[in-house]
Amino acid sequence: MLEDTGERLIPEKMAITNELLIEHVARYHFALFFITNGRVLDMASGSGFGTHIIAKKKKNDIDEVIGLEIDHEALAYAKHHYYHPKSSFHQADITKKNLVATWGQFDVITCFETYEHIENEAAFLTNAYELLKPGGKLIMSTPFGEGRGKTCGSPFHVHQITPTEFKQLFHDYSITTIDYFLQKGALIQTEKEPLFDYYPLGILVLTK
Repeated sequence: MLEDTGERLIPEKMAITNELLIEHVARYHFALFFITNGRVLDMASGSGFGTHIIAKKKKNDIDEVIGLEIDHEALAYAKHHYYHPKSSFHQADITKKNLVATWGQFDVITCFETYEHIENEAAFLTNAYELLKPGGKLIMSTPFGEGRGKTCGSPFHVHQITPTEFKQLFHDYSITTIDYFLQKGALIQTEKEPLFDYYPLGILVLTK
């Protein structure tokens, strides 16, 4: 039984009106627009629902989608609830060095609400970059907060960075393009035309 801590998303245990559920599902459906072919990686796949969305919606386009997750109970839950012939779930520490030697490179990587949990952010960012094929796309999100090294309201988060810090994450990497989006509930929009004064979440779409 996968423990419901209030942080991990378990759709079967949540009301359809749950804001956390709505936000997470919206991000995966947003990512579908950038998934057109090849291999897909879902970094920190958690309970597996997002990996399953990709497998179901893009089954005719992709070769496979792999979910990597460090927690054994979450992996067991994902394998039990979200089987699909185009997907598979595996145990991995996404801050471990040289993951590309084990898993190869991917055409698209999704990584949602993960960065804020990781202390070794340099290793995590390097892995996300190295696992991406040249020309591939990384779609990554994180909640905003007071900034790196400052305490935040969630006991599960190392910190929550500011929008400015978010835009600096891949400053030292060689990339082709990077676009930024803002999220509020189910709404995801470009930062260039904001409808609201405050957005709790940011999403980047990076092309290597």
